[in-house]
Amino acid sequence: MIHVKARSSPYPGSQVQRFPVADGQVSWSVAWPEYQPVDYTAASVRAGPEWADPDFRKEGRAEHGPRFNALDGRIDRRSFLGLYELDEDKLPRNPMGRTGITSRGLLGKWGPNHAADPIITRWKREGDEKVIHELSGKPILQFVAIKRKDCGEWAIPGGMVDDGELVSTTLMREFGEEALDSLTASGPEKDRLRVLFKTIFSKEMAREVFAGYVDDPRNTDSAWMETVAANFHDDAGDSVGQLDLHAGDDAKHVQWSDIGQDLQLYATHSNFMKSVAELWDAHW
Repeated sequence: MIHVKARSSPYPGSQVQRFPVADGQVSWSVAWPEYQPVDYTAASVRAGPEWADPDFRKEGRAEHGPRFNALDGRIDRRSFLGLYELDEDKLPRNPMGRTGITSRGLLGKWGPNHAADPIITRWKREGDEKVIHELSGKPILQFVAIKRKDCGEWAIPGGMVDDGELVSTTLMREFGEEALDSLTASGPEKDRLRVLFKTIFSKEMAREVFAGYVDDPRNTDSAWMETVAANFHDDAGDSVGQLDLHAGDDAKHVQWSDIGQDLQLYATHSNFMKSVAELWDAHW
């Protein structure tokens, strides 16, 4: 079942307990008149930052609310899963089922909140030779992992797609901000990174490994995470593999980590790693 972390309590960054939802009660097709999800939106979202939607319910302007299932100005409110339903309050209904919380929690947008996850990989080497795993007999891949500041879990250095932004731009920007601390880099260093990024994050280098719904602990009945995960692989180890890693923005630490089935990563990031390992016929 993909919809597991989206039902965990307490809700991230709070002591809010979700209304308990058993496996057999997740689907909206199962009648459950007793269901009473907790209405919760974090104070940071209610404060009305520019990246967050207004709460059109409280303004009494529901008929002038977001244009769901469409490109709403610069905001893409379409889902990779197709058309999603609206409930009796004209709020988007999580296409994967009940979560025990309604409203937006920590998420800024009603409905799908789009992210991009750049998976930067290289072969683990000893000198010029690839390291072979003793059990699988396959070479070991490494990826750039960050330790998130908000929850302390290891993850891919991804982030939210800005309104009107191309996913390819988000992939490059988030990797630079979280894994290279490009926000504080000097002028000449930023110029060097910009040139290098154009090579690393070219369309020719990108291999999409996932596009869709993410089982994220921030998800609610009315707002959920969707992402595009793309792999950028340095086969020779002479481009990405030579970058100096410096944690920045939302990252506490950053490092090259071995890819394997014992990985414990944020949300569904471990699933993305398995897809990458299969893509390159590497150890898993």
